[in-house]
Amino acid sequence: MKIDVLTLFPEMIERAMDYSIPRRAQEKGLVEIKTHNLREFAVDQRGTVDDTPYGGGPGMILRVDVADHAFENIDPDHKAHRIMLTPDGIEFNQDKAKEYSKKDNLIFLCGRYEGFDARIDEFVDEKVSIGKYVLSGGELPALVIMDSVIRLITGVLGNEESLKSETFEENTTDYPQYTRPAEYEGLEVPNVLQNGDHQKIKQWRDSFRRKTD
Repeated sequence: MKIDVLTLFPEMIERAMDYSIPRRAQEKGLVEIKTHNLREFAVDQRGTVDDTPYGGGPGMILRVDVADHAFENIDPDHKAHRIMLTPDGIEFNQDKAKEYSKKDNLIFLCGRYEGFDARIDEFVDEKVSIGKYVLSGGELPALVIMDSVIRLITGVLGNEESLKSETFEENTTDYPQYTRPAEYEGLEVPNVLQNGDHQKIKQWRDSFRRKTD
């Protein structure tokens, strides 16, 4: 999979993706992550990418010509799945993560400041949010989605079976987990997990699972 990120702060993406599972995925050649500074596609030599909104109002708006120029340069045939990160997009979830993990190329457009020229909607495939709150920009949502998607790509995790029992798989929550020591300051691991009866352990774990949809 190839992932392109359009942002004013490429370092935020590059540094975060240089750790743990995303880093291993890149080292294995399973994922290629490339950042693009939006100022490379500016409309003038000063690197202007935004402007004041028509009709007045606070903040600056990302220009439609800048966004279009960026997409045309990195995805001229529109083969990638283009995603705009915005609070008014559809809410990201595990089903979306699975869907994205099967794509060959994702492009994330990260806004800043007041937001996007509404005409940019015509140049993206999807508007996505990670929750009903406002952040300073789209970089953190992009990182959240990337991390969630990358770990689902075949070959990224050492133990593929671990994915099957994770939270939100099959639309259920996870069960409590414990490890050594068996007792700590009066807090004990449930006996059912220590008796070796796998059927009872499964029943105990299943009792905690609940549907999330």
